Amino acid sequence: MISILLPVYNNAPHLGACLDSILAQSETSWELIAIDDYSTDGSWPVLQRYALRDSRIRPRRNAGAKGIVPALRLALKHSRGSYITRMDADDLMPVDKLKNLKRLLQQHGPGWVATGKIRYFSDGNLGDGYRRYERWLNGLMDSGRHYQEIYRECPLPSPGWMAYREALLVCGGFGRDAYPEDYDLAFRFYKHRLRIAASRDVVHLWRDHPGRASRNVAFYADPTFLSLKMKYFLEIDRRPTRPLVLWGAGRKGKEAARYLEEEGIHFHWACNTPSKWGKDIYGVRMQDTESIALLPNPQVIVLVAAPDARPGIRRQLEQWGLAAGQDYFFFC
Repeated sequence: MISILLPVYNNAPHLGACLDSILAQSETSWELIAIDDYSTDGSWPVLQRYALRDSRIRPRRNAGAKGIVPALRLALKHSRGSYITRMDADDLMPVDKLKNLKRLLQQHGPGWVATGKIRYFSDGNLGDGYRRYERWLNGLMDSGRHYQEIYRECPLPSPGWMAYREALLVCGGFGRDAYPEDYDLAFRFYKHRLRIAASRDVVHLWRDHPGRASRNVAFYADPTFLSLKMKYFLEIDRRPTRPLVLWGAGRKGKEAARYLEEEGIHFHWACNTPSKWGKDIYGVRMQDTESIALLPNPQVIVLVAAPDARPGIRRQLEQWGLAAGQDYFFFC
C-alpha cells in the first residue's frame, strides 16, 4: 500500500479538487493521511466530508507544533504503507501518478527514490521563474543529472517523489526541523546514496496562486538557500585535502565566503572582475579565475548568478580537466 502524506493549512478553495484527483487514481491501494495544521478556514469540514465518502482518507488534526515538517512527521507516524509519498493540498495528481511511481520503485528496488516530470499551472499568470524551474527540473528527468545539479536548486519536486518506507526512515524521515524541507530531504537522499529513477511522464500538477506557502512563508523567502547548500556540500562532497575555490564575488559569493569564514575553512577566491583582483575581502585576496588552473586538484564552487555566463564557465572548468559533481559545483 502507498501512504500519501498531506499537510493542510487553509487550503479550502483548492482542497476538494486535490482530493478528487487522489480518488481518481488508477492505483487503488493507497491511504491518505491528511493533517489539518491549525486551519482557520473550512479545510477541516472538507476533509471530514471526503473521509465519509472513502475510508482510505484518514484526516487528523495537528495538536503539536505547527508547520509543514511537524505535520509531515505526524502523518508519517500514523501511516501504514510500504511506500511513502507526499502531496500538497492545492495541487493535482495526474490519474496514473501513483501507479507510475510505484512501478518505478518495484522495478528498481529499495535503494531508489522514484520521481517524474511536473507541470505548473496557475490561477492567474504563471511567472517566468516557475517556467524556468519547470524546464530545468524536467530536463533532469531526461538527463539523470539530479545529483550533479543538486547545488543549483532542489532536483526533486516536493510532492513528486515516492520512496520505500525503510529507505525514507534510514534517511531520517521528517526528523529534522529544517526548511525548505523538500530540499533538505533531497540532500539527505543524496547523502545516503539513494539513486533516482525518473519517469518521463508528468507525475504532478503544481498550482501557483497568491496564497501558496512558497510565496508567503518566511522560510522560503530566499530562493538561493545558500546556507543549506554549504552545510551539505561540506558534509558530502568537500575533500579537505584539496584546495577549495569560490568563483564569484557578488552577493552570493560574499555570503558563501562569510559562511566558510565562520566555519574556519580556508579557501581561495576568484572572480572575472579585474577591478577586484588583488584586493582583500574578508581577509582573502581576490584573484583572477586563471589562478584556479594553477592549484593542484581544486574543488570549485561557482557562485555566478548570470545564467548566460554558465556555459562559458563550464567550458573553462572542463578545459582544465575538472568534472561536474566531483571537482566543480554550480550553486546558482
